Amino acid sequence: MPIYTKKGDKGTTTLFDPKLTNNKRINKDDLRLQTIGSLDELNSYLGVIKTSTQDQFFINHLNSIQINLFTINSILAGAKLRFGSNKITDLEKLIDQLDQELPKLTKFILPGGSLLSAHFQFSRSLTRAAERNLVTLNQVQKVKPQILKYINRLSDTLFTLARFANHKLGIPDNLWLK
Repeated sequence: MPIYTKKGDKGTTTLFDPKLTNNKRINKDDLRLQTIGSLDELNSYLGVIKTSTQDQFFINHLNSIQINLFTINSILAGAKLRFGSNKITDLEKLIDQLDQELPKLTKFILPGGSLLSAHFQFSRSLTRAAERNLVTLNQVQKVKPQILKYINRLSDTLFTLARFANHKLGIPDNLWLK
C-alpha cells in the first residue's frame, strides 16, 4: 500500500464514516478533523514521553492511554467501536492509587521539576486543548459521553503522573504563591 495517494493534495480527505457516501470528501480543516488532529498530537507526544523514561510503570500506562486515544479517534472518524466507562474507571483508580503516595495538594503547582514531569504537564495541556475541540464538536455532532469524560479525566491523570514522576525522583512540587 503506498504511503501517498495524492487524493488529499487539494485539502480534502475522506473518513470511513458511512454518512459520507459516494466518496464524499471533507475539508482537512473540518472541525471533526481538527479534533482528531488534536488528539493525534497528544498521542504523538505521549510517544515522546515513553521514549524519555525507562520506568515500565509509566510506559505501561502511557501505552494503554495511547491505545484508548487511537480508539477514540477511530470512533470520531466513524468506526463503530465500543468505548466503555471502564476506561474512565481505570484512570480514576490510577489517580486514587497515586494520590495515596503523594503529598496532599493544598496549592497550585507550577509545571516542571524533572524533565519527565514537565513532559507530563505539557501533555496535560495538549489534553485540555483536545478537550476544547471535543466540546465544540459535541455542539455540532454528538460525541459519546464516555469520550468526553475520558478526556477530562485523562488531563487529571497526566497531572497526577507529573506529580508522581517528581515524587519518585524526590523532587518536591514547585508551589505557586508559596
